Amino acid sequence: MIYKIFRADEWAALQAKGETDGAPIDVADGYVHFSTATQVAETAAKHFAGADDLYLLSVDESTLGNALKWEVSRGGAKFPHLYRKLTIADVVAVHRLPLVDGAHVFPENL
Repeated sequence: MIYKIFRADEWAALQAKGETDGAPIDVADGYVHFSTATQVAETAAKHFAGADDLYLLSVDESTLGNALKWEVSRGGAKFPHLYRKLTIADVVAVHRLPLVDGAHVFPENL
């Protein structure tokens, strides 16, 4: 699994339209940013600090085909980048990411 963090309005837009180019940073960069299970907490802390309206989307990377590229990013680590629209059909699970004492609480089963 790979993971995408969306704000509530971004998640609502994906549900309403059935597809998305992603968050503003995704649109600017030309691909949808994802994180692995070991990267996603750091992504939340770095890019979503203090945000309490977040959703964690789980996507089965094996279903994305050649549109998914693993590219070097933060700290020299490879991150998954999706070079097509993310569709609602790609999403296999969604979890709220509550903010507790300034930190996001992730599901235990990542």
